Amino acid sequence: MDADGFPLPVAAAAPNSYAYETQPLVKPTGFREYDARWLFGEELNLMGVQALGLGLGALIEELGVDREVVVGQDFRAYSASIKMALTAGLMAAGCRVHDIGLALSPMAYFAQFALDVPCVAMVTASHNDNGWTGVKMGAQKALTFGPEEMGRLKEIVLSGAARTRPGGGYRFVPDVAARYADDLTNRPQFGRRLRAVVACGNGTAGAFAPEILRRLGVDVVPLDTELDHRFPRYNPNPEDLRMLGAMAEAVRASGADLALGFDGDGDRCGVVDEEGDEIFADKIGMMLARDLSGLHPGATFVVDVKSTGLFATDKVLAQRGARTDYWKTGHSHIKRRVRELGALAGFEKSGHFFFNAPIGRGYDDGLVTAIAVLDMLDRNPGRSLSDLYRALPTTYGSPTMSPHCADEEKYGVVARVLARLEAMRARGEPLAGQAIRDIVTVNGARVTVEDGTWGLVRASSNKPELVVVVESPVSEERLRAMFAAVDALLRENAEVGAYNQTL
Repeated sequence: MDADGFPLPVAAAAPNSYAYETQPLVKPTGFREYDARWLFGEELNLMGVQALGLGLGALIEELGVDREVVVGQDFRAYSASIKMALTAGLMAAGCRVHDIGLALSPMAYFAQFALDVPCVAMVTASHNDNGWTGVKMGAQKALTFGPEEMGRLKEIVLSGAARTRPGGGYRFVPDVAARYADDLTNRPQFGRRLRAVVACGNGTAGAFAPEILRRLGVDVVPLDTELDHRFPRYNPNPEDLRMLGAMAEAVRASGADLALGFDGDGDRCGVVDEEGDEIFADKIGMMLARDLSGLHPGATFVVDVKSTGLFATDKVLAQRGARTDYWKTGHSHIKRRVRELGALAGFEKSGHFFFNAPIGRGYDDGLVTAIAVLDMLDRNPGRSLSDLYRALPTTYGSPTMSPHCADEEKYGVVARVLARLEAMRARGEPLAGQAIRDIVTVNGARVTVEDGTWGLVRASSNKPELVVVVESPVSEERLRAMFAAVDALLRENAEVGAYNQTL
């Protein structure tokens, strides 16, 4: 206990700490690059959550920001209790908490604007398996913490340096969900009659997305919209091939124009076309960039390093004076970069999309993305989503593949792979049968060979995994050759386990 009787955190706790709550448990690896994720009970307990709230309040004070915080939670069985423990810690730190209840992450970001509150702490583990929890935090509207703030928060919490402060308070705000829905639907309905499968994977988006899209005139075909924190069919993850497969089946069965799939906290959106073919999010971003650059010539777009190389080579974007900036993967990284460059939009292969005015407020919102896709179709009467997709130059790309690698080991593995690639380039040694042309190190290692085929290895920022993506503008054969070459480098490291999905 500290001098005020508030428990200090520890990095590890005795077995059954979840059951007995005898001392705070906060596993250090839960502090990720741009949010926090823990297995509840094994890596974090409620006393640890209180310590996290106290530390977050101390960091907010250190940053010189008013100690006013929006909090909300996703629909997991334990999320409400975690939110209240977090609230207790924030109040002990002297923060006034504005509780918006069950929410999507973008709803919490919206509340910062609607309530004029500078800070946010959203309790969610997004698409992670049931059993995980986490917090997405920020101390500035439309932005969430990056590595610097997360590193400092980790120091404060694990050191027990935070102390209680006077002035804490609490209020429940019951109408933010309605205000959020009104904000998104205060516009004309789509002129084109569109039928959309709305897939929510039994995550929190099921409580909000179908009705919002109906209000805009969409003929909604609901898919797994009942809230169920067990995620009985698959995790609500629009990169997961099982979810995409279910969306494809529903499109074919219903004759829908497309399927829109939302992740567990509603800040991402995945898309399947009317033929039942999934379109990876970076290609959806490419289609939107073409569409929006016609309305906003000279626009800047930010894309993450997992995204297709078409952004750099597309003739349509070039003709319209569009500029592309490849940047670090992660919602906090892309949000900040979009703001720094005054970009019209930012796109991540994971499905996090960020739209600045006049489309959005800069934060990632799956429903804003869905509406942008529907607007694109509305502006192209007589053309289907597959027509717009086939208008892009052909490339052969992989899904995001994630071999297991412990949090304590993954960054070291990436560093060793990068060192191997740099040594190969220095010796003139080929990769996948061709000379290495370029290695981008802004986030992991993205290596490109002479024919434009590339592969990426980076450490996942929110799970004990690596991230592998490959793409070729040439052929499926070249795609597979690059994957084999990248995987061979990974297999030199015994710490790398099995993939969640592969080619």
